Amino acid sequence: MSTQVFILCDKLQDANLILVSFRGTEPFDAYDWSTDFDYSWYEIPKMGKVHMGFLEALGLGNRIDPTTFFNHLQRKNENDSDSDRIEMDRSSDSETALEKDERTAYYTVRGKLKSLLNQHKNAKFVVTGHSLGGALAILFPTVLVLHEEMEIMERLMGVYTYGQPRIGNRQLGSFMEAHLEHPVPKYFRVVYCNDLVPRLPYDDKTFLYKHFGVCLYYNSLYIEQRVEEEPNRNFFGVRNFIPEHLNALWELTRSLVMGYIYGPEYKQGWFGIFARVMGLAIPGISAHCPADYINSIRLGNDSSIQMSSL
Repeated sequence: MSTQVFILCDKLQDANLILVSFRGTEPFDAYDWSTDFDYSWYEIPKMGKVHMGFLEALGLGNRIDPTTFFNHLQRKNENDSDSDRIEMDRSSDSETALEKDERTAYYTVRGKLKSLLNQHKNAKFVVTGHSLGGALAILFPTVLVLHEEMEIMERLMGVYTYGQPRIGNRQLGSFMEAHLEHPVPKYFRVVYCNDLVPRLPYDDKTFLYKHFGVCLYYNSLYIEQRVEEEPNRNFFGVRNFIPEHLNALWELTRSLVMGYIYGPEYKQGWFGIFARVMGLAIPGISAHCPADYINSIRLGNDSSIQMSSL
């Protein structure tokens, strides 16, 4: 596993906020890319279907053997111990296997988060991530709900994802909205313009993936709109071919002058320029760059994201 997570508190003592940030797809990490493009389902009874690759990235099973997901994805009673949560078929290796499972991303983050919440009694926590990291950011509280970790969920302030792919079907979305929409929305998806990744896996009759939560869509002028679904939800189509490529040309031109207009901190690096050039062929790739998400927040109109008071 190569999943990386960053956890911080806003203060060393009596913190008010704990941030959990999942790292997104690394450009040269083959495992990350294989995770992104594996659209296999794992169905959790009464909850919905979930992207199997993202579950594996959290350390909740292995795609080679789908039966490995079963022990991790069961509803649990409050009094269940961690040992009871992961029942092993191989009795001779059960202790070693359990220790290995508890070092994976989900169990490591959950354990550290519990410790920090106990240490900082007034703190709430936020989960965030870009790309694959965004998928894991919303999947993490989903599994917390499944495991009935309600004491943790009660202290969730919000989930904020950027360029996040779809993680499950409509049933999963309905299940989670019941926990994240009341009394106020806690889950916000930020989508920049023609970014390809939030439009994958496909929302169609074959794949059946569906987004949920509040969508904050930014166009290429960094103007924000609060919408139910990003425009052109499956990206590819003849009608959008020319506008997408013209927009990619505009983004390349803009990236070359950003540093002169807004200051050196906005100057596009060589990798970003390379991605913009690639975007002339496939516009959805360049639009996925973190730089546009950062600029959307910094240069866009007043954000619709309102964090509750600490």
